[in-house]
This record gives sequence, structure tokens and C-alpha cells, in this order.
Amino acid sequence: MRVGVNTLFMIPGKVGGSEVYLRQTLLAIAESFPHISLVIFMNRENDAILRNDLSIFNQVSFFSIDLNASNRYERIIREQIELPFKVKRSGIDVLWSPGYTGPVSSGCPQVTSILDMQYKNYPEDFSSVAGAAMHLLVNLAVRRSKAVITISEFSKREIMKYTDLSSGRIYVTLLAADPTFTEVLPKNIRHNHLSSLIPIKTPYILTVANTYPHKNIHTLINAFNTVSNVIPHNLVLVGNPHRGEGKLQEALDELPDKSRFIRLGTLSKSQLIALYQGSDVFIFPSLYEGFGLPILEAMISGIPVITTHMASIPEVGGDYVLYVESVNAKGFAEKILAVTKWDEAFRTQWIEDAKHWATNFSWEKTAARTVDVLKSVIFMK
Repeated sequence: MRVGVNTLFMIPGKVGGSEVYLRQTLLAIAESFPHISLVIFMNRENDAILRNDLSIFNQVSFFSIDLNASNRYERIIREQIELPFKVKRSGIDVLWSPGYTGPVSSGCPQVTSILDMQYKNYPEDFSSVAGAAMHLLVNLAVRRSKAVITISEFSKREIMKYTDLSSGRIYVTLLAADPTFTEVLPKNIRHNHLSSLIPIKTPYILTVANTYPHKNIHTLINAFNTVSNVIPHNLVLVGNPHRGEGKLQEALDELPDKSRFIRLGTLSKSQLIALYQGSDVFIFPSLYEGFGLPILEAMISGIPVITTHMASIPEVGGDYVLYVESVNAKGFAEKILAVTKWDEAFRTQWIEDAKHWATNFSWEKTAARTVDVLKSVIFMK
């Protein structure tokens, strides 16, 4: 089987969880299914990183399109016009587009991954033009795809709600955390990373999210404000500014000691692992997720997680995270105080149970399920 993979959407460091999904699934397919040929269609920004990931595999070949995907409009046009010619010349059996959109015509069966319907539920995350473009392109992809892959049962229900797709054409492939998060960093390496990023002698609460409105970071800051006088912790945010930045700044204006809020941007994987492993508690206040990968990253890093009972999050956290009863500052504040008062034995057992739960998720399972879907559409009438 010869599988084409449309990666034109992926800009390293800019597309969040969808980058992790693409890279980890491709790596797992290449490792677990050496008899499947992968033909990767790349843009200018992701060419080097995908070659670095996959060039060791003989069954992987690369087709680079001289395209700057940061220009959304150029990417959309060339995905529809230029990519189909490249696909037809490559002799592939099926084209997989893991980033919501794909060409209207490709000359072979298509499978598209739609990770969530965020643009419908939180249109404020997008400009009006971007939201309209997403609506048009997602619906075109739905019509042209023999099958759609998504990443949670929640997202499957969302796709059925907002499109005319039937349940039988939507396949769920759950995600997983990068296994390197389970590897405890040597103390000297963790110390060096942390000391370069934060005040190392002060305990801290960690959250990882770009500031889209649905990520709800401002509510976490308000909660931290209410408990900061009774706990010694700092609050560390790893994430870049987006359309929810205004509310975040309003929340920060109410914080008496702004030095206790630390903002970090893009980090290396080793730095991020160090931050997870050094934190006292991880908080994920999101209101909407197609999956919620940071929850698993924290669990396998050995950190208790506080989060919401929204969207796909219960599928990921199971009974091994703490859910706020009310998604407001008071709800998060109560859970923060509870976790910081745990005795060591209870904390240790909670962490071990959560790690065990997280082993249910693996990229090998994601890859196997994806391959099954790709195979099925080749013979679908």
C-alpha cells in the first residue's frame, strides 16, 4: 500500500496538538508498518523537521512544495490546485490529510482527519474570514473523503452535529503522550533547565496552553489570585498569546504580586519535560478540547491534574484527574487548596494510578487504527 500524506497545514511550533498528532502518528506507522510506503507532501517550513523524523525509514519518500504555509491563503489555493498534480504523479493508493482540509480532487480515495469543531463552538478563536474559510474547507473535505478520522468520541459527536456525515464514516483514533515524558530527567539536567526558566526555589503550579478564549486561562489566574495569599507557589504558563489575551491581561491586573505569574513561550521538549516533572500540580482549565493531550503529558510525568469535565476531557482523564465542580475561579481555587494539602502517601498512590491509566493510550494503537482506516477506503465502493 502506498499512502500519501498531506502535511501542508503543519507549521512547526504553531499548530499545537495537531503537530504532535501528525508527527507521532507518522513515526509510529513508519516503525510498526515497514511494508507501507509513505509519501510525504511537505511545505517549506516543515520540510527539515519531517525529514529529520522520518528519513531513516527506507519506505518513506518526500515531495516538497515550495510553499510558505504561514500564508494561509496561498496554502489553501495551492492545496487545491498544485497538490492534486503531485498526488497523481506519485502513484499513491490513498491520500491522508491529517489537518482538517484536503484537495477537492486528488485522483485517489481520500481520508481526512478532523480533530474537533472548535471553529463552530468558539468562533471568537478565529477571525471572521478564517472561520468562514474553515467552514467551507471542512465541508468540502467531508464530501470528498471516503472516511473521516477524529480523536475522541466527543469529537465524533461534534462532527455529526455540524456536518451531514453518518456515524459509519467517522473513525476514532485516540492519541497518546510522547513516551519521553515518562523518563525522569537526571537531577542536574532538570535543575539546569528549571533554573534558566523560573525561580527554582519556589514551588509552582503549571499550565500549558496558548491563550485562545476557550483555553480559559484567565479563570485560572483569577483562582490563583484567591489562593495566592495561603500557598507559596508561583503560577507558570507555557503558551503563546492569541485571541484570549485581553481577558488574561484583565485577570493579571487584579493579581497583587505579578512576579508570581511567569509566562514562557516555545520551549524545547527537554525544557517542557523538566517543567512538568518539577511542578506540584498541573491545571488544564480548558472549556473545549478535541482530545486534551497536555493532560496525558502531565499524568505520565507524575503530576496530579486539575481540569474541567468538559468536551473530550473525561475520555482522557478518566477517574484519575480532579474535576472542578464549577468551572469558575472558586471551583479551581478549592481544588488547588485540596491538592496542596495532600499527604505524601496519598499523592504517591494517586500519581501511580494515573500513570497506569495513561498506559492505555499509545501511538502504536493510533497508528494501527489509522492504517486500518486507510486500507479500508482503498477497497470501498
